[in-house]
Amino acid sequence: MPKPVRAAKAGVVTRIEQLTPHMVRIVVGGPGLAEVQAGEFTDHYVKVLFPPPGTEYPEPFDVAAIRESMPRESWPVVRTYTVRKWLPDVPELWLDFVVHGDEGIAGPWAKAARVGDPVRFMGPGGGYAPDPAAGWHLIAGDESAIPAIAAALEGMPAGARVHAFVEVSGPDEEQKLETAADLELTWLHRGASPVGEQLVAAVRGLVWPDGDVQAFVHGEANFVKELRKLLRVEKGLPMSQLSVSGYWRRGMNEDGWQSSKPEWNKQIEAEQEKS
Repeated sequence: MPKPVRAAKAGVVTRIEQLTPHMVRIVVGGPGLAEVQAGEFTDHYVKVLFPPPGTEYPEPFDVAAIRESMPRESWPVVRTYTVRKWLPDVPELWLDFVVHGDEGIAGPWAKAARVGDPVRFMGPGGGYAPDPAAGWHLIAGDESAIPAIAAALEGMPAGARVHAFVEVSGPDEEQKLETAADLELTWLHRGASPVGEQLVAAVRGLVWPDGDVQAFVHGEANFVKELRKLLRVEKGLPMSQLSVSGYWRRGMNEDGWQSSKPEWNKQIEAEQEKS
């Protein structure tokens, strides 16, 4: 079962790295991270709290109290990000942000972040880790899933068979991914094609290896839906062998997507049961 997100924690930006033209790493540290408990899963995630510009909150910081005592327009905006790496001995938390100019809330914040900036977050939660008993592993995702994919590959046991497909906008968005596994990695360059189109085609074109598969498919909701159908209906895999999640959906911000996601998932389950 997924591990739930807990109460808000406080950290500060300690380092900033430009990984690719559109990916920024924000490293979070500080004594507030002593409360973080992570390491069980490779898809740990946190819910980062972004205050509206000019908004200050009373201490101690309490999300429930803020929502009870302050107007809605003052509430922090919540965005979910995968933990790229957790180093408890430092301690520090790595969070990678996709940045597309001034679009959205989290991307512009990451672009403008400076060392010493406060970072408040809830979590981590999580639910997936590579199963060393799996016959082989299938991994597929877009750039939003790269932090989780990189963490999963680093968590693979030596010699594990892995087929990984990662779709990004172009070759300059590729990153070095390290693993002890026997990895066949395919980078797909989207260009002008719709998000996930090449990814779905590539996974469908895979010659299916022998053995039980554990699959991790995360990213834009529409292509995730297509690959879920492939795995659940066409391949007949049980959910116990799958980690499948639409992180985001074209044309919707996170607030809209998260509010509609349960109904979306119900519709998918109903459609695929009829297939």
